[in-house]
Amino acid sequence: MDEFDAILKARQLVRKVNPTSIPVPVELYAREVGAVIRPQTDMGPDEAGSCFEIKGKRFICTNANDRLERQRFSVCHEVAHLSLGLPSQHQSLPWWSYAKRPLAEILCDVFAAELLLPYDLFHPEAEKASIGLSSIDNLAECFAASVTATGSRYAYVVSAPVAFVLSEQGKVRYASRSRPLRDASAWIPPRLDVPDGSLSKSVRAGTSVDSKGVVDADLWFSEWERGGILAEEVRYLPQWDQTLTLLWFEDEEVPGRKIRDERGEIHEDEENEGEALLKELDGHLRWPSKRRR
Repeated sequence: MDEFDAILKARQLVRKVNPTSIPVPVELYAREVGAVIRPQTDMGPDEAGSCFEIKGKRFICTNANDRLERQRFSVCHEVAHLSLGLPSQHQSLPWWSYAKRPLAEILCDVFAAELLLPYDLFHPEAEKASIGLSSIDNLAECFAASVTATGSRYAYVVSAPVAFVLSEQGKVRYASRSRPLRDASAWIPPRLDVPDGSLSKSVRAGTSVDSKGVVDADLWFSEWERGGILAEEVRYLPQWDQTLTLLWFEDEEVPGRKIRDERGEIHEDEENEGEALLKELDGHLRWPSKRRR
């Protein structure tokens, strides 16, 4: 099973439950998989949740000492284990750590984000929001979800060329990219060292107090030959040594491919320039963006 399979199965469950309110009632997902939610007060600070079955009855336990958004994500994560049939591997690392995170746990996180921030409810709100971490904060509060889950989901669904990167201990652990960046092969490799010269590295090192700046796109994107300047906004979480980075092209356009003609001059490849900007047809007409910057 890969991430695409997990997303498809999550969306099948969302269609069955058909949530219509914000924040989404996660109890409906638990009920759909035949599970009862049991908050526990005796879990340690590094434990988020678990699921098990006794005499044909399914139970999802959450850490009652966690914040509400964490408990909600834990419910959806355990629903993922039950739906996907993936074994729990929580014991290897604290719930908050992404270093060497097992594939099964990553897939359950992806599944959980789809449940907690379902496309039909989340996408319209994400499109209306201005690009920035403050907007992700507002969306997270609205959907009662963590900033990390919301940022990842935001970057994945918006139509602007945006990427959300989570780094831990100075290395990229996860990067979510919008369709224009995915189509343009704007790849941010996992386990990449946070790039020298990036604002993210400076903020983590404590050598910069600025949380916003600009950077050459090829600093973050692997084998990137299109050029362009990215806006970079950063938040450092010292308690977990994690860095949240939001990247985007401010004019909301991905630079075209560069080609060299017979005289050695470099031009944009006009024939292929629009390929990266094509979007899935979903039956909705889109008006020009009115995002505030």
